[in-house]
Amino acid sequence: MVVRVAQRARSSRADRVVVAADHPSIVAACAAHGIDALLTRIDHASGSDRLAEACIQLELADDAIVVNVQGDEPLIDPSLIDAVADTLAAHPEAPMSTAVHAIDEPADFVNPNVVKAVLDARGFAMYFSRAPIPWWRDGSSQGGVIAIPTPSPLRHIGIYGYRAGFVKRFPTLPPAPIEAIEALEQLRVLWHGHRIAVHVSQHAPGPGVDTPEDLQRVRAIFEKG
Repeated sequence: MVVRVAQRARSSRADRVVVAADHPSIVAACAAHGIDALLTRIDHASGSDRLAEACIQLELADDAIVVNVQGDEPLIDPSLIDAVADTLAAHPEAPMSTAVHAIDEPADFVNPNVVKAVLDARGFAMYFSRAPIPWWRDGSSQGGVIAIPTPSPLRHIGIYGYRAGFVKRFPTLPPAPIEAIEALEQLRVLWHGHRIAVHVSQHAPGPGVDTPEDLQRVRAIFEKG
């Protein structure tokens, strides 16, 4: 699956695609398919910590733009990778970027596993939450029925762009109280006063793989070509 993700990433405009692995078997699998990979420590607390080590190993310049694609997204759209990188490049005041798309299903709006985002007028993140935000005070709950506000709330897509210098410093930032409460690592960035530029995608991303059922669904998609 990690190889599939890397192959999709290669179709983006990235200058280089590298897998940051925590086990030699992953590095070996990548090598067998011609994918660059490096071995990182096994005890990282988060993906950002692993990415920081990878940036150091690769000796990336502090102003280099790095897009972190999760290894469980074999259907990642290469154009989304480009958009996240372009969004960061267009906002030099932000050390980080990410992506969102509109929510149109009430069940997703209230699902705590679906992370929501609220943006400011310039497209920077104001907050991320597992709660349904923004809450439509006068219409979100009418007789027990949840309604979607207008404009549509935004679902966060778990892809991040970073300036390499920032991601190398990220592990030194003390965790934020709101990060612990929401279990959302990106809130540490906002809590410390940094900005996150956000790309609003017109399309939902392809399904990731979080369960065995997800894996079978994605395999079926690949089998169909």
